[in-house]
Amino acid sequence: MSDNKEKKSKLFPKFMIGVLLLSAIVAFKVFDLGQYLTLSYIKASQARFALLYAENRLMIILGYGAIYVLATSLSLPGAAVLTLAGGALLGLWTGTLTVSFASTIGATLACIVSRFILRDWVQAKFGDKLKTANDGIEKEGAFYLFTLRLIPIFPFWLINLVMGLTKMPLRRFFWVSQLGMLPGTIVYVNAGKELSKIESLSGILSPGLIISFVLLGLFPLIVGKGLSMYKGKIK
Repeated sequence: MSDNKEKKSKLFPKFMIGVLLLSAIVAFKVFDLGQYLTLSYIKASQARFALLYAENRLMIILGYGAIYVLATSLSLPGAAVLTLAGGALLGLWTGTLTVSFASTIGATLACIVSRFILRDWVQAKFGDKLKTANDGIEKEGAFYLFTLRLIPIFPFWLINLVMGLTKMPLRRFFWVSQLGMLPGTIVYVNAGKELSKIESLSGILSPGLIISFVLLGLFPLIVGKGLSMYKGKIK
């Protein structure tokens, strides 16, 4: 009898967290909150956000960071747009710093949820990906996750969920993810900063914007080539 009570007491927190997560995802769909995670909405609201940011920078930074953490921890769509928005609203350096920590915290929370709450569901849904991840970690250790973060073969949210079922310590997952995502974060935030400057058709051809989009296109190729050369040297 006491064993049953103990099992129920352990399952109850997981059940409640699961209900809260599901409720948040349902609310996101029902209230069409995805419309606020679009580039068009960010552009349309840019002037208002800029005014709010000028009046209370800390509150806007914390609010933006909280939204980013919530979106990534729940594996909601819109991370790329949120990153671009970071550049448009906060600028390159503040945007990069905020996005870097918010995205890593959100990713780690998603990893924790996968490991302790959604383990059975993730196992059933992405079992084939889990074998690939375990093999990669066994061969390359933390460098495997670092490579995935630089060149995400799998979507951002899927990496978080699958890594939750591996044996990688959460502390290592955090710092490797932060380092691995940082170069891409800088590129995307910079692109968002340049997008925010477009006021007319002539702005589309500005050197800064062109360079940003070139970087977005070439970044995966450059990183892939660099990793291949690095692996060739250490063999």
